[in-house]
Amino acid sequence: MNPVKRFQRFWQHHLLRRKRIPLHVWREVVADVPVLAELNHRELHRLRTLASLFLHRKTINGAGGLVVDDVMRATIAAQACLLILNLDLDYFDGWVEIIVYPDPFIVTHAVSDESGVVHQDSHALGGEAWGRGPVILAWSDINPQNKKPGRVRNVVLHEFAHKLDMLNGPADGLPPLHKEMAVGRWSRDFSKVYEKLQYQVEHHHHTVIDPYASVSPAEFFAVVTEYFFESPQLLHNFYPDIYQELTSFYRQDHLNLMKR
Repeated sequence: MNPVKRFQRFWQHHLLRRKRIPLHVWREVVADVPVLAELNHRELHRLRTLASLFLHRKTINGAGGLVVDDVMRATIAAQACLLILNLDLDYFDGWVEIIVYPDPFIVTHAVSDESGVVHQDSHALGGEAWGRGPVILAWSDINPQNKKPGRVRNVVLHEFAHKLDMLNGPADGLPPLHKEMAVGRWSRDFSKVYEKLQYQVEHHHHTVIDPYASVSPAEFFAVVTEYFFESPQLLHNFYPDIYQELTSFYRQDHLNLMKR
């Protein structure tokens, strides 16, 4: 092991002795967050380590009067780090802050119409991720007590998938792939399903996944990431090629976790 790696490991070990997420907090998070239910003891131990180091690197601040406690911080960190469970914490480098509002927050963007006239478009969001800036979340969309049975919706997975997508430039649905993965195959598989989804939405057909995924390739990637972790059986049944690409990218297979 080179000296830099040796020092990093020593420093992480030192931090974890002092700043590991307390066991009683961690147990509460694991019991309350359904997406963690299929992880075994070894995987949960690794996730707790990653989430603890994540909380050392990032600041999580409440806004709009929200006071963020240790359980809320750990709930966010655990789900964010689930994405990188078999990757590396460095995937979340380059930014430091997470801002949490109590409820969906209003954002305003300048939008040009077909005539070139610029309008101000305001709407409420449960989450937003900025390239080299913060992740902004609404606690009401994260709170496990508000989770609706059967609904695939995870704003933490969604926004942190955008962060991964932005590692190689603006979010476009193509995160930096591993060297053993083929960009051409990823683009072909994703484009085929994305274009079919757009057609279904435009013609008011039923869609298997959230129609919001048709908004852009970036939103498609973030939404199918939610399904990959929250409803792997459904994603595999209807879009096996997408499921396989995500298995290769995240280096996880949640369908097999469910079968253990």
